[in-house]
Amino acid sequence: MAEVIHRPAPIHVPDADLEDLRERLHRARWPDPLPAEPWEAGVDLAVLRELCRVWADEYDWRPHEGRLNALDPVLIPVDGVELHVFRAWSGRQGAIPLLLTHGWPGSVAEFRYVIEPLVDPVPGRPAFDLVMPTLPGFGFGGKPAEPGWGPTRIAHALHTLMTEELGYERYGVAGGDWGAIVGSRLAQLHAETVIGFHTNLPLLSNHRQSWWEDDPTERERAALDRWNAMDATGRAYAMIQATKPQSLTVGQTDSPAGLAAWVLEKFEAWSDGGLGVFQAEDLLTNLMFYWAPRSAASSAMIYYESRLDPEGRAHPMPDVPTGVAAFPGEINAVSRRWVEPHYRLAHYTEPPRGGHFAALEQPDLYAADVAEFFGSLPR
Repeated sequence: MAEVIHRPAPIHVPDADLEDLRERLHRARWPDPLPAEPWEAGVDLAVLRELCRVWADEYDWRPHEGRLNALDPVLIPVDGVELHVFRAWSGRQGAIPLLLTHGWPGSVAEFRYVIEPLVDPVPGRPAFDLVMPTLPGFGFGGKPAEPGWGPTRIAHALHTLMTEELGYERYGVAGGDWGAIVGSRLAQLHAETVIGFHTNLPLLSNHRQSWWEDDPTERERAALDRWNAMDATGRAYAMIQATKPQSLTVGQTDSPAGLAAWVLEKFEAWSDGGLGVFQAEDLLTNLMFYWAPRSAASSAMIYYESRLDPEGRAHPMPDVPTGVAAFPGEINAVSRRWVEPHYRLAHYTEPPRGGHFAALEQPDLYAADVAEFFGSLPR
């Protein structure tokens, strides 16, 4: 691969911005707790207040900023938007180029613990050259200045990044959440260049009534209960972000406590074990990707744009080998027989634990599954 030089883009949050963050957290105007069980009516105020205290008084952003900057971040203009791209090279011959994509309310920070086992694996596993872009509008990268940046346009942009900008003829794709939606679309549109597609959030058509009638197993019944609970109380956030993101995100851009409440409630609800499975510093580093660059609004626009991109959100079947890691705590839990009609399934596992943020919750299980899948494919 020919060397390509792009503009170095290390992160540096000004000291004044960090001091402003601390002051805002110290001045937070808290509501009274509602008469409901913890987390039932939204964020648990006691948990939120303690994490905001840690954010203001104990959390040190600089070491995390330095760790991220060690991933050789660059800005690469594609289709009018500068993609902020983090990279980790294995240096090994035959390493597999892998586009690793995040979603909302996550960030590249989710991949902290899977980089080393993928880049420098144990004997018997393949090595990867990782390309980890922030999605347009997310984090410290470029923010689209025009409409139309739904899953289809993002998929084309990421393909251009991997082929025309970075020079890969073939590459793998992996991701969950929006990384699953964009990755599936990319694999469908550019199957000739995609080695394989791995996801921990397989996208299925909504045929749950037939699933109930088809003698579900105990695991499938639990998954259906989780789907139904999510429909009843857990999807309003997506409708708001898909219709009125500007109104919603004014408060999140002005108040770090408000931003934390909106994001942390999802980490609690969508993980396998709640906030307790995460380290506070990882939760706060992820929040910094939304707070410091003021990207709460621009990142929420992916929901708005997806609503206007019917083909991109139609969950088309990618004609490439697909690997699925069905973590039990995923918000849309699945079974193999539900997945098989939707993908060219070459690999399916049911890890014993983990949820929506699998790479951060269970990095060893996630990295091993990615390696097993891509290691089984011809290149």
